[in-house]
Amino acid sequence: MARTLEATIDIDAAPNDVWTIVSDLKRMGEWSPQCRTMRVLGGPVREGTKTINVNKKGLLVWPTRSKVIRFEPNKSIAFRILDNRTIWSYELEANASGTRVIERREAPNGTSKVSQFLVKTVLGGNDGFEEELLEGMNSTLRRIKSEAEVAR
Repeated sequence: MARTLEATIDIDAAPNDVWTIVSDLKRMGEWSPQCRTMRVLGGPVREGTKTINVNKKGLLVWPTRSKVIRFEPNKSIAFRILDNRTIWSYELEANASGTRVIERREAPNGTSKVSQFLVKTVLGGNDGFEEELLEGMNSTLRRIKSEAEVAR
């Protein structure tokens, strides 16, 4: 069963500046080591927006689809990966230094049978895959922090 994964970072920038970065889903490939691209379908990102994504691990490349299920400017964005049922989110909280960002990967109803099979047989097993995801989340947040703090 997929567990909830969470990574946190404090960024020396205002929530609205950090929001500009995390809500620009078409730039996700710049931050995430696994998600190489997110193609936003339709107009500006908002609740209900759909994306087509390309993920990569080593030589493996696979597509996913997602839908934005929460969009609260300067506070929170979440999208559900339609292919495996996981929910990825970014929560922004103002703090003394600027903004705390919490990235989560949740699977409240478990992942799809196809996803479970692929993680087990192709992606190295659940424990190893989740550890890689957590490392990737921390890397993503460090890249977002770097971008936000340079932009200030």
